[in-house]
Amino acid sequence: MKFLVVDDEKDVELLFRQKFRKEIRSGEIELVFAFSGQDALDILNSTDPPEVVYVFSDINMPGMSGIELLNEIKSEHPDIYVSMISAYGDDENYNRAIQSGAKEFFTKPIDFNHLKEEISLMIQKKKEG
Repeated sequence: MKFLVVDDEKDVELLFRQKFRKEIRSGEIELVFAFSGQDALDILNSTDPPEVVYVFSDINMPGMSGIELLNEIKSEHPDIYVSMISAYGDDENYNRAIQSGAKEFFTKPIDFNHLKEEISLMIQKKKEG
């Protein structure tokens, strides 16, 4: 399963690769990284249908915000799950994300145990059919 992580902070890639080292090595998941909303859309639109099944996006990014990206993904690819990540756990961002179709809302620092549970459920659903 291919997951796309979108964040303008490049050190996020190293963090996700460390936290999911076992899952990546076993071939359960593949992580792809984009450092802007436009990069993310380019990756999603590079295959038809997109190979990515789940997008984790930061909300606050220069250029296209995570909420704008979420709206684009949901209008073009409604079957792709999108979860938002924010350094600020404020109600306004949370409500906007959920109303726009976000599956989950994570605050930084990310609770990777919770994130792994989400991913495990997706993998299990896919195996079941």
